[in-house]
Amino acid sequence: MPFPFDITATDGRARTGVLKTPRGDIRTPAFMPVGTAATVKAMTVDQVKQTGADIILGNTYHLMLRPGPERMEKLGGLHRFMRWDRPILTDSGGFQVMSLSGISKLTEEAVTFSSHVDGSKHVLTPERSIEIQADRIGADISMQLDECVAWPAEERRAREGMELSARWARRSRDAFGARETQALFGIQQGSTYEHLRRESSDRLREIGFDGYAIGGLAVGEGHQAMCEVLDYAPDMLPADRPRYLMGVGKPVDLVEAVWRGVDMFDCVLPTRAGRHGQAWTWDGPLNLKNARFAEDESPLDASVPCPASQEYSRAYLHHLIRTDEILGKILLTWHNLAFYQVLTAAMREAVAAGRFDGFRRDFHARHAPAG
Repeated sequence: MPFPFDITATDGRARTGVLKTPRGDIRTPAFMPVGTAATVKAMTVDQVKQTGADIILGNTYHLMLRPGPERMEKLGGLHRFMRWDRPILTDSGGFQVMSLSGISKLTEEAVTFSSHVDGSKHVLTPERSIEIQADRIGADISMQLDECVAWPAEERRAREGMELSARWARRSRDAFGARETQALFGIQQGSTYEHLRRESSDRLREIGFDGYAIGGLAVGEGHQAMCEVLDYAPDMLPADRPRYLMGVGKPVDLVEAVWRGVDMFDCVLPTRAGRHGQAWTWDGPLNLKNARFAEDESPLDASVPCPASQEYSRAYLHHLIRTDEILGKILLTWHNLAFYQVLTAAMREAVAAGRFDGFRRDFHARHAPAG
Protein backbone atom coordinates (compact mmCIF):
# COMPACT_ATOMS: atom_id res chain seq x y z
CA MET A 1 0.00 0.00 0.00
CA PRO A 2 1.47 3.40 -0.97
CA PHE A 3 -0.05 5.24 2.02
CA PRO A 4 0.58 3.62 5.43
CA PHE A 5 -2.45 3.79 7.72
CA ASP A 6 -1.58 3.68 11.41
CA ILE A 7 -4.55 3.14 13.73
CA THR A 8 -3.28 4.63 16.98
CA ALA A 9 -6.28 3.94 19.22
CA THR A 10 -9.68 2.27 19.23
CA ASP A 11 -12.69 2.65 21.51
CA GLY A 12 -15.38 0.13 20.65
CA ARG A 13 -15.74 0.40 16.89
CA ALA A 14 -14.47 4.00 16.82
CA ARG A 15 -10.87 4.49 15.64
CA THR A 16 -8.33 7.25 15.43
CA GLY A 17 -5.15 7.17 13.38
CA VAL A 18 -3.04 8.72 10.66
CA LEU A 19 -3.05 8.12 6.91
CA LYS A 20 0.46 9.02 5.76
CA THR A 21 0.88 10.60 2.31
CA PRO A 22 3.83 12.28 0.57
CA ARG A 23 2.04 15.63 0.89
CA GLY A 24 1.31 15.29 4.59
CA ASP A 25 -0.45 13.25 7.23
CA ILE A 26 -4.23 12.94 7.31
CA ARG A 27 -5.45 12.62 10.88
CA THR A 28 -8.53 10.45 11.25
CA PRO A 29 -11.41 10.84 11.80
CA ALA A 30 -10.99 13.43 9.06
CA PHE A 31 -13.41 15.85 7.43
CA MET A 32 -12.55 16.96 3.89
CA PRO A 33 -13.87 20.38 2.80
CA VAL A 34 -15.30 20.19 -0.71
CA GLY A 35 -13.47 22.20 -3.36
CA THR A 36 -15.80 21.40 -6.26
CA ALA A 37 -14.30 23.59 -8.98
CA ALA A 38 -10.75 24.05 -7.67
CA THR A 39 -11.96 26.23 -4.81
CA VAL A 40 -13.58 25.72 -1.42
CA LYS A 41 -16.37 28.23 -1.99
CA ALA A 42 -15.85 31.66 -0.39
CA MET A 43 -12.50 30.59 1.12
CA THR A 44 -8.84 31.14 0.34
CA VAL A 45 -6.59 28.10 0.73
CA ASP A 46 -4.89 29.85 3.65
CA GLN A 47 -8.21 30.17 5.45
CA VAL A 48 -8.96 26.51 4.81
CA LYS A 49 -5.57 25.57 6.25
CA GLN A 50 -6.21 27.73 9.31
CA THR A 51 -9.31 25.67 10.09
CA GLY A 52 -7.06 22.60 10.50
CA ALA A 53 -8.03 20.70 7.36
CA ASP A 54 -5.45 18.11 6.32
CA ILE A 55 -7.08 17.28 2.97
CA ILE A 56 -9.70 18.66 0.59
CA LEU A 57 -11.87 17.11 -2.12
CA GLY A 58 -12.05 18.03 -5.81
CA ASN A 59 -14.85 17.11 -8.21
CA THR A 60 -13.84 15.26 -11.36
CA TYR A 61 -17.06 15.96 -13.26
CA HIS A 62 -16.88 19.73 -12.81
CA LEU A 63 -13.13 19.95 -13.40
CA MET A 64 -13.36 17.89 -16.59
CA LEU A 65 -15.81 20.47 -17.92
CA ARG A 66 -13.96 23.57 -16.70
CA PRO A 67 -11.04 24.14 -17.06
CA GLY A 68 -10.67 20.68 -18.62
CA PRO A 69 -8.31 17.80 -17.73
CA GLU A 70 -5.68 18.49 -20.37
CA ARG A 71 -5.53 22.15 -19.41
CA MET A 72 -5.29 21.13 -15.75
CA GLU A 73 -2.24 18.99 -16.56
CA LYS A 74 -0.70 21.78 -18.64
CA LEU A 75 -1.07 24.17 -15.71
CA GLY A 76 0.71 21.79 -13.33
CA GLY A 77 -2.21 19.85 -11.85
CA LEU A 78 -4.80 20.81 -9.29
CA HIS A 79 -2.40 21.36 -6.38
CA ARG A 80 -0.39 23.98 -8.22
CA PHE A 81 -3.45 25.45 -9.96
CA MET A 82 -5.27 26.29 -6.71
CA ARG A 83 -2.16 26.67 -4.53
CA TRP A 84 -3.00 23.82 -2.15
CA ASP A 85 0.07 21.81 -1.14
CA ARG A 86 -1.65 19.25 1.09
CA PRO A 87 -3.41 16.04 -0.03
CA ILE A 88 -6.37 16.12 -2.43
CA LEU A 89 -8.97 13.40 -2.94
CA THR A 90 -11.06 13.50 -6.08
CA ASP A 91 -14.42 11.84 -6.56
CA SER A 92 -14.83 9.89 -9.78
CA GLY A 93 -17.79 11.64 -11.36
CA GLY A 94 -20.02 8.68 -10.56
CA PHE A 95 -22.39 10.64 -8.36
CA GLN A 96 -23.48 12.58 -11.45
CA VAL A 97 -24.82 9.29 -12.85
CA MET A 98 -27.62 9.76 -10.33
CA SER A 99 -27.82 13.50 -9.73
CA LEU A 100 -27.67 14.44 -13.44
CA SER A 101 -29.63 11.45 -14.74
CA GLY A 102 -31.69 13.71 -16.97
CA ILE A 103 -28.64 14.67 -19.03
CA SER A 104 -26.65 11.43 -18.88
CA LYS A 105 -26.81 7.94 -20.40
CA LEU A 106 -25.40 4.88 -18.70
CA THR A 107 -24.07 1.78 -20.45
CA GLU A 108 -21.76 -1.06 -19.49
CA GLU A 109 -18.88 0.77 -21.12
CA ALA A 110 -19.33 4.34 -19.91
CA VAL A 111 -21.43 7.26 -18.82
CA THR A 112 -22.20 9.79 -21.56
CA PHE A 113 -22.88 13.28 -20.22
CA SER A 114 -24.37 16.36 -21.72
CA SER A 115 -22.58 19.22 -20.02
CA HIS A 116 -24.86 21.28 -17.81
CA VAL A 117 -22.68 24.26 -18.81
CA ASP A 118 -22.91 24.29 -22.61
CA GLY A 119 -24.57 21.03 -23.67
CA SER A 120 -21.37 19.50 -25.06
CA LYS A 121 -21.05 15.70 -24.99
CA HIS A 122 -18.55 13.93 -22.74
CA VAL A 123 -17.84 10.22 -22.29
CA LEU A 124 -16.58 8.99 -18.92
CA THR A 125 -15.31 5.42 -18.68
CA PRO A 126 -13.61 3.94 -15.62
CA GLU A 127 -10.31 4.23 -17.48
CA ARG A 128 -10.91 7.86 -18.47
CA SER A 129 -11.97 8.73 -14.91
CA ILE A 130 -8.69 7.36 -13.55
CA GLU A 131 -6.71 9.16 -16.24
CA ILE A 132 -8.36 12.47 -15.37
CA GLN A 133 -8.00 12.06 -11.61
CA ALA A 134 -4.55 10.54 -11.28
CA ASP A 135 -2.71 11.75 -14.38
CA ARG A 136 -4.29 15.07 -15.38
CA ILE A 137 -5.56 16.48 -12.08
CA GLY A 138 -2.83 14.77 -10.04
CA ALA A 139 -5.00 13.65 -7.13
CA ASP A 140 -3.31 12.01 -4.18
CA ILE A 141 -6.35 9.76 -3.71
CA SER A 142 -8.53 8.78 -6.66
CA MET A 143 -11.90 7.05 -6.50
CA GLN A 144 -13.09 4.23 -8.73
CA LEU A 145 -15.92 5.11 -11.12
CA ASP A 146 -19.17 3.72 -9.73
CA GLU A 147 -22.92 3.99 -10.12
CA CYS A 148 -24.70 5.62 -7.20
CA VAL A 149 -28.26 4.27 -7.36
CA ALA A 150 -31.02 6.68 -6.41
CA TRP A 151 -33.08 6.00 -3.29
CA PRO A 152 -35.51 4.34 -2.82
CA ALA A 153 -34.30 1.41 -4.91
CA GLU A 154 -35.86 -1.99 -5.40
CA GLU A 155 -33.51 -4.87 -4.72
CA ARG A 156 -33.18 -5.69 -8.42
CA ARG A 157 -32.14 -2.13 -9.26
CA ALA A 158 -29.76 -1.95 -6.29
CA ARG A 159 -28.13 -5.21 -7.42
CA GLU A 160 -27.67 -3.91 -10.97
CA GLY A 161 -25.89 -0.81 -9.67
CA MET A 162 -23.75 -2.80 -7.25
CA GLU A 163 -22.67 -5.31 -9.88
CA LEU A 164 -21.87 -2.60 -12.44
CA SER A 165 -19.85 -0.74 -9.78
CA ALA A 166 -17.95 -3.96 -9.01
CA ARG A 167 -17.09 -4.49 -12.67
CA TRP A 168 -16.03 -0.86 -12.96
CA ALA A 169 -13.96 -1.30 -9.80
CA ARG A 170 -11.89 -3.95 -11.57
CA ARG A 171 -11.45 -1.74 -14.62
CA SER A 172 -10.51 1.24 -12.43
CA ARG A 173 -7.94 -0.84 -10.55
CA ASP A 174 -6.41 -2.14 -13.78
CA ALA A 175 -6.22 1.38 -15.22
CA PHE A 176 -4.65 2.77 -12.06
CA GLY A 177 -1.98 0.09 -11.81
CA ALA A 178 0.75 0.31 -9.18
CA ARG A 179 1.82 3.78 -8.01
CA GLU A 180 4.12 4.82 -5.17
CA THR A 181 2.79 8.31 -4.48
CA GLN A 182 -0.91 7.98 -5.28
CA ALA A 183 -3.72 5.81 -3.88
CA LEU A 184 -6.99 4.39 -5.20
CA PHE A 185 -10.14 3.76 -3.16
CA GLY A 186 -12.91 1.30 -4.06
CA ILE A 187 -16.57 2.06 -3.33
CA GLN A 188 -19.01 -0.28 -1.60
CA GLN A 189 -22.55 -0.13 -3.02
CA GLY A 190 -25.81 -1.98 -2.38
CA SER A 191 -28.29 0.68 -1.22
CA THR A 192 -29.93 -0.42 2.05
CA TYR A 193 -29.59 -4.17 1.40
CA GLU A 194 -27.12 -5.85 3.75
CA HIS A 195 -26.49 -8.90 1.56
CA LEU A 196 -25.72 -6.69 -1.45
CA ARG A 197 -23.25 -4.59 0.52
CA ARG A 198 -21.57 -7.75 1.75
CA GLU A 199 -21.23 -9.05 -1.79
CA SER A 200 -19.91 -5.67 -2.93
CA SER A 201 -17.35 -5.65 -0.12
CA ASP A 202 -16.19 -9.18 -0.91
CA ARG A 203 -15.62 -8.26 -4.54
CA LEU A 204 -13.72 -5.09 -3.61
CA ARG A 205 -11.51 -6.97 -1.17
CA GLU A 206 -10.71 -9.54 -3.83
CA ILE A 207 -9.57 -6.76 -6.19
CA GLY A 208 -7.64 -4.94 -3.47
CA PHE A 209 -7.65 -1.18 -2.88
CA ASP A 210 -5.66 1.32 -0.82
CA GLY A 211 -8.83 2.43 0.97
CA TYR A 212 -12.54 1.73 0.86
CA ALA A 213 -15.56 4.01 0.66
CA ILE A 214 -19.17 3.50 1.62
CA GLY A 215 -21.24 4.92 -1.22
CA GLY A 216 -24.93 5.22 -1.97
CA LEU A 217 -25.92 6.89 1.32
CA ALA A 218 -27.04 10.45 2.08
CA VAL A 219 -29.22 10.24 -1.03
CA GLY A 220 -32.57 10.72 0.68
CA GLU A 221 -32.86 7.68 2.93
CA GLY A 222 -32.70 9.74 6.14
CA HIS A 223 -30.47 9.66 9.20
CA GLN A 224 -31.98 6.58 10.83
CA ALA A 225 -31.84 4.44 7.70
CA MET A 226 -28.26 5.56 7.10
CA CYS A 227 -27.28 4.55 10.64
CA GLU A 228 -28.93 1.15 10.16
CA VAL A 229 -26.70 0.55 7.13
CA LEU A 230 -23.65 1.78 9.06
CA ASP A 231 -24.44 -0.74 11.79
CA TYR A 232 -22.92 -3.36 9.49
CA ALA A 233 -21.34 -1.76 6.39
CA PRO A 234 -17.99 -0.51 7.82
CA ASP A 235 -17.17 -3.88 9.38
CA MET A 236 -17.48 -5.54 5.97
CA LEU A 237 -14.45 -3.54 4.81
CA PRO A 238 -10.80 -4.26 5.72
CA ALA A 239 -10.04 -3.10 9.25
CA ASP A 240 -6.48 -2.06 8.39
CA ARG A 241 -7.43 0.44 5.67
CA PRO A 242 -9.27 3.79 5.88
CA ARG A 243 -13.05 3.74 5.57
CA TYR A 244 -14.61 6.76 3.88
CA LEU A 245 -18.32 7.65 4.08
CA MET A 246 -19.02 9.69 0.97
CA GLY A 247 -21.09 12.88 1.00
CA VAL A 248 -21.90 12.93 4.74
CA GLY A 249 -22.98 15.15 6.39
CA LYS A 250 -24.43 16.87 9.45
CA PRO A 251 -22.40 16.87 12.67
CA VAL A 252 -24.68 14.22 14.17
CA ASP A 253 -24.04 12.03 11.10
CA LEU A 254 -20.29 12.28 11.65
CA VAL A 255 -20.54 11.39 15.33
CA GLU A 256 -22.75 8.38 14.67
CA ALA A 257 -20.58 7.19 11.78
CA VAL A 258 -17.35 7.44 13.79
CA TRP A 259 -19.02 5.46 16.58
CA ARG A 260 -19.62 2.76 13.95
CA GLY A 261 -16.06 2.68 12.61
CA VAL A 262 -15.84 5.30 9.82
CA ASP A 263 -12.62 7.32 9.35
CA MET A 264 -13.17 9.91 6.60
CA PHE A 265 -15.96 12.25 5.45
CA ASP A 266 -16.76 14.97 2.95
CA CYS A 267 -19.82 17.14 2.48
CA VAL A 268 -20.84 20.48 0.95
CA LEU A 269 -23.06 21.20 3.95
CA PRO A 270 -20.76 23.51 5.97
CA THR A 271 -19.96 25.72 2.97
CA ARG A 272 -23.49 25.67 1.52
CA ALA A 273 -25.02 26.41 4.92
CA GLY A 274 -22.64 29.31 5.43
CA ARG A 275 -23.68 30.90 2.15
CA HIS A 276 -27.32 30.66 3.24
CA GLY A 277 -26.97 32.16 6.71
CA GLN A 278 -26.68 29.00 8.82
CA ALA A 279 -23.96 28.42 11.39
CA TRP A 280 -23.20 25.03 12.96
CA THR A 281 -22.31 25.09 16.65
CA TRP A 282 -22.02 22.68 19.57
CA ASP A 283 -25.60 23.66 20.47
CA GLY A 284 -26.90 22.91 16.99
CA PRO A 285 -27.48 24.97 13.84
CA LEU A 286 -28.26 28.68 14.12
CA ASN A 287 -30.16 30.62 11.47
CA LEU A 288 -28.50 34.03 11.52
CA LYS A 289 -31.38 35.48 9.49
CA ASN A 290 -33.55 35.15 12.59
CA ALA A 291 -34.55 38.47 14.15
CA ARG A 292 -33.57 37.27 17.63
CA PHE A 293 -29.92 37.80 16.71
CA ALA A 294 -30.37 41.45 15.66
CA GLU A 295 -28.98 42.80 18.96
CA ASP A 296 -27.03 39.76 20.15
CA GLU A 297 -23.49 40.96 20.88
CA SER A 298 -22.13 37.51 21.77
CA PRO A 299 -19.68 35.81 19.41
CA LEU A 300 -20.84 33.03 17.15
CA ASP A 301 -19.03 30.33 19.15
CA ALA A 302 -16.13 31.39 21.36
CA SER A 303 -14.99 27.75 21.75
CA VAL A 304 -14.02 27.51 18.07
CA PRO A 305 -10.49 28.90 17.43
CA CYS A 306 -11.37 30.90 14.32
CA PRO A 307 -11.58 34.69 13.84
CA ALA A 308 -15.05 34.35 12.32
CA SER A 309 -16.22 32.39 15.36
CA GLN A 310 -14.72 34.61 18.05
CA GLU A 311 -14.30 38.17 16.76
CA TYR A 312 -17.65 39.07 15.18
CA SER A 313 -20.93 39.44 17.02
CA ARG A 314 -24.04 37.53 16.08
CA ALA A 315 -25.72 40.90 15.58
CA TYR A 316 -23.14 41.90 12.98
CA LEU A 317 -23.39 38.56 11.22
CA HIS A 318 -27.19 38.88 11.24
CA HIS A 319 -26.84 42.30 9.62
CA LEU A 320 -24.48 40.99 6.94
CA ILE A 321 -26.76 38.09 6.07
CA ARG A 322 -29.94 40.17 6.01
CA THR A 323 -28.29 42.71 3.72
CA ASP A 324 -26.82 39.96 1.52
CA GLU A 325 -23.26 41.17 2.00
CA ILE A 326 -20.53 38.87 0.66
CA LEU A 327 -18.60 39.13 3.92
CA GLY A 328 -21.43 37.39 5.77
CA LYS A 329 -21.16 34.34 3.51
CA ILE A 330 -17.38 34.30 3.94
CA LEU A 331 -17.45 34.53 7.73
CA LEU A 332 -20.15 31.89 8.23
CA THR A 333 -18.43 29.51 5.82
CA TRP A 334 -15.12 30.04 7.62
CA HIS A 335 -16.74 29.36 10.97
CA ASN A 336 -18.56 26.25 9.76
CA LEU A 337 -15.40 24.71 8.32
CA ALA A 338 -13.54 25.48 11.54
CA PHE A 339 -16.32 23.94 13.62
CA TYR A 340 -16.20 20.72 11.61
CA GLN A 341 -12.45 20.50 12.17
CA VAL A 342 -12.90 21.15 15.91
CA LEU A 343 -15.55 18.41 15.97
CA THR A 344 -13.29 15.84 14.31
CA ALA A 345 -10.37 16.82 16.56
CA ALA A 346 -12.59 16.34 19.61
CA MET A 347 -13.60 12.91 18.33
CA ARG A 348 -9.96 11.94 17.82
CA GLU A 349 -9.18 13.00 21.39
CA ALA A 350 -12.19 11.12 22.77
CA VAL A 351 -11.22 7.90 21.03
CA ALA A 352 -7.60 8.19 22.17
CA ALA A 353 -8.77 8.73 25.76
CA GLY A 354 -11.19 5.79 25.64
CA ARG A 355 -14.24 7.96 26.32
CA PHE A 356 -16.04 8.12 23.00
CA ASP A 357 -19.31 6.77 24.39
CA GLY A 358 -19.38 9.62 26.88
CA PHE A 359 -18.50 12.13 24.17
CA ARG A 360 -21.36 10.80 22.03
CA ARG A 361 -23.87 11.06 24.88
CA ASP A 362 -22.75 14.59 25.74
CA PHE A 363 -22.94 15.63 22.10
CA HIS A 364 -26.53 14.44 21.75
CA ALA A 365 -27.55 16.05 25.03
CA ARG A 366 -26.26 19.44 23.89
CA HIS A 367 -26.70 19.43 20.12
CA ALA A 368 -30.25 20.54 19.38
CA PRO A 369 -31.74 19.79 15.97
CA ALA A 370 -32.61 23.46 15.34
CA GLY A 371 -31.92 26.80 16.97
